[in-house]
Amino acid sequence: MLSSKKRFEKICRDINSIKIQGARNIAVAGLTAYKLVPTESARKKIISLRPTEPFLINVLRQAETLTIKELKERLNKNQKVINKEVFKLIKKNDVIFTHCHSSTVVEALIYAKKKRKKFEVYFTEARPLYQGRKTAKDLKKAGIKATLFVDAAGAVALEKKQGTKKADLVLLGADAVTKKGTINKIGSGMFAQISKYNKIPVYILADSMKYIKKIKLEKRPSEEIWDTKKIRIVNFAFELIKKKYIKGVISEFGLLSYRKFIKRAKKG
Repeated sequence: MLSSKKRFEKICRDINSIKIQGARNIAVAGLTAYKLVPTESARKKIISLRPTEPFLINVLRQAETLTIKELKERLNKNQKVINKEVFKLIKKNDVIFTHCHSSTVVEALIYAKKKRKKFEVYFTEARPLYQGRKTAKDLKKAGIKATLFVDAAGAVALEKKQGTKKADLVLLGADAVTKKGTINKIGSGMFAQISKYNKIPVYILADSMKYIKKIKLEKRPSEEIWDTKKIRIVNFAFELIKKKYIKGVISEFGLLSYRKFIKRAKKG
């Protein structure tokens, strides 16, 4: 059996390599790692692995008093509220667009499917790590009709073109929520802007613990895109979705406007 230190290091590697992905999963894994090695240096190391994850940061701030069981119970409770709000939003035969992989979005869609809501999902690959393939597997397993597009075909997926249907609504997860807007997987801001132009409402699904005043946008290794030294590669993992493109935020507070969500989230 691995020692606490070796288990800690393994969790850190899995978080850094995105073997563990999704803000909620990262937060649970980060808290688990901290409980194995409860030191300030360990806390700093865990946070440094994914600097654009305020959920992780906020959870580790409470690490001395928050148990893993309590965190999971909170996540499950909040997800149930989100599920019900998303269910009310989806109309019969809707086409829903999403980007990358969000466990919060996927779970809400699975809930709607189980409640016999009829819809289909368009989603993107999310290069260079192809997190959209995880979305594909999750949706297929749940029996949800799903169509995968390359990232560059995002506009085709949103607009009615070349045999595709126009999307009826956009559901995106969030890595961080700030006063200016939401931070999510690179490409999210572009898709939100296209959606706004086409009058397709964009909703962010997020726990209030993802709120933070200021956050650093993570850059990933250039080798994820192309293993070459002959050309400069910038691999931004996240970008800002400006709040003007967001119709509302669905959280444990229910469905709120962006302004009202930020006001509630600030109170904690």
